[in-house]
Amino acid sequence: MTTEPLVQHKVPIFAITCACIIGLLAFGPRSAMGFFQLPILQDSGWDRTTFGVAMALQNLCWGLGQPLFGLVADKFGTWRVLASGALLYSLGLVVMAVAPTPLWLHIGGGVLIGLGVAACSFGVVLASIGRLVSPEKRSFAFGLGTAAGSAGMFIFAPISQGLIDKLGWSDSLITIAAIMLIIPLLAIPLRGNSATSRIAAAEFEQTIRQALREAFVSRGYLLLTSGFFVCGFQIAFITAHFPAYISDLGIGSRWAVMAISLIGFFNIIGSLASGVIGQRYSKPLLLSWIYLARSIVFTAFLLIPASPTTVVVFSIVIGILWLSTVAPTNALVAVMFGTRYLGLLGGIVFFSHQVGSFLGVWMGGVLYDATGSYDVVWWVGVALGIFAAIVHWPIREEPVQRPVTQTA
Repeated sequence: MTTEPLVQHKVPIFAITCACIIGLLAFGPRSAMGFFQLPILQDSGWDRTTFGVAMALQNLCWGLGQPLFGLVADKFGTWRVLASGALLYSLGLVVMAVAPTPLWLHIGGGVLIGLGVAACSFGVVLASIGRLVSPEKRSFAFGLGTAAGSAGMFIFAPISQGLIDKLGWSDSLITIAAIMLIIPLLAIPLRGNSATSRIAAAEFEQTIRQALREAFVSRGYLLLTSGFFVCGFQIAFITAHFPAYISDLGIGSRWAVMAISLIGFFNIIGSLASGVIGQRYSKPLLLSWIYLARSIVFTAFLLIPASPTTVVVFSIVIGILWLSTVAPTNALVAVMFGTRYLGLLGGIVFFSHQVGSFLGVWMGGVLYDATGSYDVVWWVGVALGIFAAIVHWPIREEPVQRPVTQTA
């Protein structure tokens, strides 16, 4: 009599564990792209704008692909999307490793990796997790999935730099490409879609068009989408340009590795904490405070004379704030609209994030080449953080108004 509940309890835990490992593998190499910038440019003779455009395209394709892959996962199953994404990701890394011209760097490091990350990272993974857990545990589960991605950043920073030192940047990318092929195996427990989820199946019955119409007339959803743009701008700029920025300050490359590792490690703490806090307190207000805190941290880092100590302190604090926005943002989408189209609607919010990422990475490269400094982009990040704090404040954490009739 007790066997069935125990089995039902174990299966979601195993599936969630696999989802978290996929998030780790998908987010880790992408977050370590900054370590490849200077070696690639040194060997190729290209400028920082060339690399910046590739990373900007990566973020844009990530954003464009997220709603599409989220919809496919909602309708046709998560495994298909994750397996396809792993192949795209691996192919993109290989093309980037052998790229003879900037065009091929943009195709491999930009388009293919961007689409691969879109299919394998937060949007699809968190939507699958959301359909495995009850609403009262969802915010923490999202925090757990986000923390796994953060762990990837922490783990792959020293791995990437170590591989580059030992194998060179090209062979390092090919090695990482081989690692990505583990994802299809890990995705097997995540088979199924919203129709096979008991949680999603019990929710309000809608067509895709009705779900989109409902979302785009929701003031809270539009505010959430505009605010997440800022998150993308800030963290993508740091991911792509922070190692080079530290080098420009005259601080050794080992501090850049330490900085990215510290951001990744404390990102784990921040992601878990935001999941727990968002389960207990107002998610919109939590997001407002996170964005305001980022602006304060950016300002202090720019005004205080740079040193290894300031880099370490900045990395620790910004790490806590790094992806702490992801869990409450996705949880708010689930609160407002349920999980039936969470992959699609969460993907659209994330598209805004990636438009911001595109601009953050692209502006970093262009303005550096034009002015010889990253300062303008840092101050734009400060202003955008204040904007995001303002737009999240009035969001209401409640389901949208719907007709009474529901389907079981």
